[in-house]
Amino acid sequence: MPGAERAVLEALARALDGSGPPLAPIAPYAPAARAKGAEPAEVPDDVALAVTTSGSTGDPRTVLLSRAAIEASAAATDRRLGGPAQWLLALPVHHVAGLQVLARSMIAGTDPVILDLQESFTGESFAAAAERLDGSHRYTSLVPTQLHRVLASPRGTTALADFDAVLVGGAATDPGLLEAARAAGARIVRTYGMTETAGGCVYDGVPLEGIQVELDDDGRILLAGPVLATGYLDEPALTARTFVERDGERWLRTDDLGALADGVLRVLGRIDEMISTGGVKVAPVAVEARLTELAGVAQACVVGVPDDEWGTAVVAVLVLSPGAPEPSLESVRKHVAHSLGTPAAPRRVVVVAEIPERGPGKPDRRAVQRLAAQSA
Repeated sequence: MPGAERAVLEALARALDGSGPPLAPIAPYAPAARAKGAEPAEVPDDVALAVTTSGSTGDPRTVLLSRAAIEASAAATDRRLGGPAQWLLALPVHHVAGLQVLARSMIAGTDPVILDLQESFTGESFAAAAERLDGSHRYTSLVPTQLHRVLASPRGTTALADFDAVLVGGAATDPGLLEAARAAGARIVRTYGMTETAGGCVYDGVPLEGIQVELDDDGRILLAGPVLATGYLDEPALTARTFVERDGERWLRTDDLGALADGVLRVLGRIDEMISTGGVKVAPVAVEARLTELAGVAQACVVGVPDDEWGTAVVAVLVLSPGAPEPSLESVRKHVAHSLGTPAAPRRVVVVAEIPERGPGKPDRRAVQRLAAQSA
């Protein structure tokens, strides 16, 4: 086991059993250390994790998770997936998804297998790590970019099919990628959640046991249940705005829009990422799903850039499969307009080698916007 992950695992064990302080894994974008002589932060006694995230705007914030929330998340996950299992860690341990892989392993009493994240993630490295698993029941958690790389490797694809469940989250996953994975025998489970919910709390659109999902009048997703975070470190105003009381229940006001039909949640995208073009609202996630249906398009990120005529122009930033030709703007616009309407059709197409990320599988839309603006 790599040294850094071993240290986190040991510290996490102490944090969960109460014998040690809360674990605060260091993220690349963690806030600067407190000034010498500053008052120490006040953290409730039951907090086990203090996880710093980049936030939707890129501003760091530290989420406090209690032992009870982590344990509730692990128990609900096990019930949904079919019981405790041995986990393969393929995600960074300064993010909640990676930490939860370790926590769920620990709570299940199994030893996790940890992929060496110092090296570039490939389908071959994933397969090599999977071969070290010895449990009869096996789970792992990946982001869409990793899933794409695994499927590009015959050995990785074979290893993927041996898992009892493969959680995929962190960002919207294009339907074509999910279809390809399932066709290869992988038991894919799409997850929705965030650090404030101790990771994924809605699987394949259906809330885990104990989780409630509602929409407010504007379509904002609201979540309740035992997995909710205690709040934010040293940010009482933000905590009060984000975690609210409704009918005696504590709810998390997410920044996401959704639709509910027969108890199944469909995430439409972030409120602050909606693009207003020519007076019409466009959901980037919906456009991205259409774009990845096109032959040769491996990844897509849709952003809005200032435009004299439209106010904001819809721009498609694409990563192509090796050797694939660049699709014409006409073909892209026609494909998107057919299902989403002309306003959603990109006005420009930009091809890049890779899409900048601000976390595992999460596009850095600010950086993508800069790339799109520079290409004009």
